[in-house]
Amino acid sequence: MTSLTSPRGREEIVHCRRTESQDIYCIRSLIRKFTENLFGRINIIYLLEKANLAITLCNEREEIMAQATFVDYPNWNFVKQDEWLTVFHELDVRLQCTPLNTLFMHLFVAVDEYAIGCCQEIMRTVFKAVPDLHFIFLITPSYMSLGSTLVTVFDPVGLIPCFAIDEEFSVSVCHRHFHCPQLYIRQARVEDHDDLMPIFLRHDTSLKEIYGEFFLAELIEAQDQENYCIVCEDRGTAVGFMSVCAQVNMELLHQCFDLGPFHGLCRPHPDDILSPEKPPSVHPSENALEDESAQTIKKTDEESVEQDIHSLEEDVKEEVLFEHLPEPSLSTSTSAAPTHESYEEEKSASEVSLDVIKTSQVSLTIDDEDFRPLYKGASSAFCIQLFCIDDKYETRSLDFMQFVFSLFPNKDFCVISVPHLTPEFVLIQNFTRIVPFNTSILDNDLYVFHRAGLLKSINIRLATTNDVPAVENLIKTLNLSQSILEDFEKYNTARRDPDGTKVQTFVAEILNQIVGISIIRDEMDIEYIRSHYNIEDFIYFSHHQREEHGHIYHFVLNPIFQHYTKYFLKEILRLSFKSCLYYVIYPQSRVGKPPYALYHTNRKLMLEPKVTINARIVVVGASNVGISFLETLIFCPHLKFNNLTLISIHGLPGRNLMNIGERKFLASDHCFNDKDYALMSLCSWVNVVVGKMIGINRAAKHILLSNEKIVPYDHLILCTGQQYQVPCPTGADITKLLTNREIKKDSKQRYTGQIPSNLFTLNDEEDCLRALKWIKENLIPSEGNVIIYGNTIDVYTTIETLLYLGISGDRIHMVQPPLNSNITCINNYEVENAIDEALLEANVSLYSEAILAQWNDGEDPDPITCASFTTPTKPFKIQCTAFFSFYEKNVDYETFKALNDSCLVYDGRLVIDTTFHTNDITIRAAGPLTKFSNRYYANEWTHSSFSSKEVGFQLAATMLNLFDPTLEPVIEPPGDLDRLIPIYKGAKIKGGLLPGPYYYLHVAKPMIPTPLDVQIAQADFGLQIITGKAKTGDYFRIHINKYQMVETITCFSRKPFPTSNYIALFGQHEQVLNNLCSRHMEGLITDLYSFFEEPWSMAIFHDRFIDLKKELRQILASKENEELPSMENLVLQIVDEEINLFEKPKKYLQKFFEETIYKSEVEKSILEYLHYNKYHLPMYAWPGII
Repeated sequence: MTSLTSPRGREEIVHCRRTESQDIYCIRSLIRKFTENLFGRINIIYLLEKANLAITLCNEREEIMAQATFVDYPNWNFVKQDEWLTVFHELDVRLQCTPLNTLFMHLFVAVDEYAIGCCQEIMRTVFKAVPDLHFIFLITPSYMSLGSTLVTVFDPVGLIPCFAIDEEFSVSVCHRHFHCPQLYIRQARVEDHDDLMPIFLRHDTSLKEIYGEFFLAELIEAQDQENYCIVCEDRGTAVGFMSVCAQVNMELLHQCFDLGPFHGLCRPHPDDILSPEKPPSVHPSENALEDESAQTIKKTDEESVEQDIHSLEEDVKEEVLFEHLPEPSLSTSTSAAPTHESYEEEKSASEVSLDVIKTSQVSLTIDDEDFRPLYKGASSAFCIQLFCIDDKYETRSLDFMQFVFSLFPNKDFCVISVPHLTPEFVLIQNFTRIVPFNTSILDNDLYVFHRAGLLKSINIRLATTNDVPAVENLIKTLNLSQSILEDFEKYNTARRDPDGTKVQTFVAEILNQIVGISIIRDEMDIEYIRSHYNIEDFIYFSHHQREEHGHIYHFVLNPIFQHYTKYFLKEILRLSFKSCLYYVIYPQSRVGKPPYALYHTNRKLMLEPKVTINARIVVVGASNVGISFLETLIFCPHLKFNNLTLISIHGLPGRNLMNIGERKFLASDHCFNDKDYALMSLCSWVNVVVGKMIGINRAAKHILLSNEKIVPYDHLILCTGQQYQVPCPTGADITKLLTNREIKKDSKQRYTGQIPSNLFTLNDEEDCLRALKWIKENLIPSEGNVIIYGNTIDVYTTIETLLYLGISGDRIHMVQPPLNSNITCINNYEVENAIDEALLEANVSLYSEAILAQWNDGEDPDPITCASFTTPTKPFKIQCTAFFSFYEKNVDYETFKALNDSCLVYDGRLVIDTTFHTNDITIRAAGPLTKFSNRYYANEWTHSSFSSKEVGFQLAATMLNLFDPTLEPVIEPPGDLDRLIPIYKGAKIKGGLLPGPYYYLHVAKPMIPTPLDVQIAQADFGLQIITGKAKTGDYFRIHINKYQMVETITCFSRKPFPTSNYIALFGQHEQVLNNLCSRHMEGLITDLYSFFEEPWSMAIFHDRFIDLKKELRQILASKENEELPSMENLVLQIVDEEINLFEKPKKYLQKFFEETIYKSEVEKSILEYLHYNKYHLPMYAWPGII
């Protein structure tokens, strides 16, 4: 916050923020005739779309006081955006401007009374936000003066002629040192103690408590040749402090972190052991190390050029491609920089892709071998022991580094370790975060900075044929180096692909050495991208020309220059005349052209900061809840989670291993499918540890896995769910003709014997794949029987899959145990009867109310050759070759034991509160594994009652309150009010391909299971609309509740249908569905399948329809003026009988709606929705189309 005072003495408290689209109207109102003469006629939306930085200044009432927009090339188009540097050097050779340290002001507007103060505050904010920035230029017509405001911050430089329009332009410049100067760095003195202690105490008092009041003075006095204390000062006052030490525990760092790309932070030595396969090499830093480093790169398809973007694959997001801002500026003096030879030596040991360095996204699967490189050379690193700086000067933190490196001329690396839960401050945003080994015993993150990173002479340019040898040397250790060279050859030969697509290659150059390369092509599938991905959440598509969309195919950058990644991209956009860049990651299984994960960045995002979170968040179980939780976190546009870990028995789901078409052994809840997993590309974001949790050490905060590995955590998320368990035979001897009543059945009894090799309990795709392989190898060639035991919907989908695989129905025996209630898995008699008839037609044998008694008549159960069952009447025995059990889901015993042994409260399920907490504040749980605490008196409700995807989303939402600085702090309710459990509203869905075959889908609201007949008999049931019959395969049932909302959907069809469309019907008002109820009453709807295929319904099925509904709700909730209530408030007043009406409420509301502005606003919003999505919805007409 800053106080501005106008010439009239009025005072305003102001603050700066990034410009938002809703600011456009106010910005236009501030534009004067003088503004247009100075900057030209400007399309505000277009300018903001292409701007690198746009700042809005607001007062305490959030009224816009001023706005400024900055771009990385000049305005007025007097020179091409890729040629301005040459023109400026011709103007004044003394200008030290480069694309790295320069921006151009394209617009400034302000409230006249506060214009001067606003301008100065915006300039100060811009220099603070972009530490590398030193010059802001302003280009104006030579005949125009700058006015009384801009002249206070800009100084004249000279005139530049424009031969295209025969006019001259004035160049003015604003320098950093007048607004946010670099800090003076020197060694600390004891007298700095009084200036520094208040800064320390504002951040932390623990050092004072441990070491005494004068610990800082004692530390300064103890300086020697290996320990230095440095301060930064402003106007003679110390405002920051850094303590550095030459002694580093290299052995510990080598044990805990993958320092291969930096040669272990040591000098190369002939005796270095860098690889277990090869003996020590003569030049280990240039050969063996690079091979070892390159092996850490994870690729899913080496034959695809799309998989070769070496520094982006692990760091891209749907909305922001890279994390860090351009790094803080330092003097361009080379006195503290390495010589050409010194960093050539390091470069050869670091020429690997950035995904080796970017820590969080490299998959931490359990190592097959525990080899660690052994470095014999001397240490080349010093460490930062203590660092603190006043918040006001934090963006100048990197100013320390040049002076610090000068103190250690023989050291090339600076390292700093910080606790995982420490927010990433500005200094370490310029460092490279090192990948920890999964066996790391340190609770800290390690960051590294190389002295070559201080160089500011980086130059991005188009590549030439002369660069080929240098590029070959740069990429020689990368897996896809050949692919890069082939594309580079295409660029050098023809500048185009064989299909005519334009190709451009850019290189990053420092001290005449190539340190990076990127190859891009024009994006030719932009229409497909626009129609299949939400890119319009980040850009106004109509303001970007087709040729401004580029596709990154390769991106390689030396890791010691990682902090220039965003600058490299920014220059690619400028030099290639692009405004957007895309990158795709294909799934591992590629058949035809599969769906792919799309990543996007644009000019607006190049200087956009992100909050980095290093907290170790460990998710146990790849259930739908866990996947939804991870999805929510990784797609937060302004957050970057570095330490997301998933522990799963089979790794990530969604690899499409089955390859048997639409048929699946297990039914679907439609939370995620293979396409969704491909679009998310979780492997780019999440460390995956393959293993099973067998213990939790709450005191040490780590998990013990079945392979004796340990995974530490800061926040533990338990989402293991429930699984089908091996059924436990009762042991009843059927020769005694026992019935179900005569045997003792303990539902909690666990099977502890040998698990038969031909017994299958299918819980995930890996289990299904193992079963499929066994069936093809053993069951199909034989003539043996198959027993399917259970009464869930998975029984039916498995039978259909077996029939599809060629197993005849007379070999399949479906055995159903007694139900625990009178509710079946289908809960619809008509559908169940149709399925039963299909089973009988396929000659499948059916047995009901049968309890498993014995395998192999009580003998050795492996393999199962026969199974005995008891029934309410006569027992029976079936010979079999395979036994599939879908009898009962429960918590896995090893999971239960791990929870119980760690003293987490367990009462049939893991007990949680309404915020997902267990009795350990750092351990949360969700999904079918859990139940609510008894204090809520809601044992009938569990997470099993709700959509797993929604539960995972809400779990992530509670976690984001800990990390997201943009969210307001959550106020904890009083203890006596925390008694209500959350009721989620998302649909509970199940479906699959059932015997017949029938395509089945059931969508319903979360509810306590109740027989359908009982539901229909209730007085407030509402209306059900049914067309077709289940036996004929055209059954469609919709239940409309008493509020005229769609509450249940059941589809049962011989033909495939658009599942996602029908799921979208849930929760819609019947009038939105083209007056569904009235048309049904009039007999106009005979087939709901055909009804929802009509063109009118397409707008409802569009994925942006939910956004339209939210927008309309906001319109109706807003006030037209202060005297009249909003539509929402008016409805509430009528419901509460606060208004005496002389007519029906519906008629009164309709009249109020039509006579006020609401009707026109709603119509306008709907028409804008149709027009904006016309490429998807061409069937609708709007004004002007006819």
